[in-house]
Amino acid sequence: MKNLLYIGNNLNTAKANISSIQVLGALLESEGYDLRYASSKRNKFLRLLHMIWSCIWNSKWADAVLIDTYSTQNFYYAYTCSLVCRLLNIPYLPVLHGGNLSERLEKNPKLSASIFNNSFKNISPSIYLKNVFSKKGYDNVEYIPNSISLENYAVYPKSFNTIRLLWVRSFSKIYNPIMAIDVLILLKELGHEAELCMIGPDTDGSLEKVKKYAKNIGVKTKFAGKLTKEEWVNISEDYNIFMNTTNYDNMPLSIIEAMALGFPIVSTEVGGISYLIKNEEEGLLSPKNDAKVMAKNIIRIFKDEKLRVNLSTNARKNAECFDWQSLKNQWHTIFKAL
Repeated sequence: MKNLLYIGNNLNTAKANISSIQVLGALLESEGYDLRYASSKRNKFLRLLHMIWSCIWNSKWADAVLIDTYSTQNFYYAYTCSLVCRLLNIPYLPVLHGGNLSERLEKNPKLSASIFNNSFKNISPSIYLKNVFSKKGYDNVEYIPNSISLENYAVYPKSFNTIRLLWVRSFSKIYNPIMAIDVLILLKELGHEAELCMIGPDTDGSLEKVKKYAKNIGVKTKFAGKLTKEEWVNISEDYNIFMNTTNYDNMPLSIIEAMALGFPIVSTEVGGISYLIKNEEEGLLSPKNDAKVMAKNIIRIFKDEKLRVNLSTNARKNAECFDWQSLKNQWHTIFKAL
């Protein structure tokens, strides 16, 4: 087995959900790979220094470096670490994240080319991003979706005497959490008994804004805060429709988990969502920031038993494609080629 250095935000704070570095890293370790991580430093400058130092310190030990690559500030972490890897002749593999990474390719074409043209392989968790990169001339992209252990997600029967919505994501502006409140308002205005539970940490102050908005408008909403996977999966048994309101997205793990739990899903149709959910088959999709269409989709699911059973069944079947046991050999093949 190979020695792997994994570069990413390995943080465990109240402001962050479990990250891909923690999920994928644990899965690779379970297969016998030896992993070291950077970084868990909370200060961004110290985090970057620790990432650079880790690349240098482990240059003789590591067979390869995995680099979580996002479209925001972390893009520059990835660029810097990729440069260090090239200087030290270490193979590196950017793991592509963030539905807005396509804009980064447009804004920083030279830096992007420096990272992605010189990598051993670029790993895309979504067909959407793989296609975006292909259109920009990158032909060294391997599609390996985000993975779950399907055995951890049981499907329980859901009652539909009332509408009970579940929202699971970080409270961040790009995920448009305030739209969930707008949908709840519309459902109540249309005469439906409905409730909403929102689970996730606050990353940019959005949580307090959403709480204030819900209070001012007079709709009662449950805010559960940051929970462990086991905790929110247990809570999910009390709800019957999963709602995703994001403005930008790639291949969100929360939706894959909702599919594994057999939820009928309503979501905005942005980024890679339509590659993950086929409209009318595994969920119902609506335009970005269109609360009226999403509310209508929720009502359709609530009223139409045949529709929701089909959506739930198809979603669970689709989730099987993301089981680690089905995907791990793709990682083995890549690492064997190092």
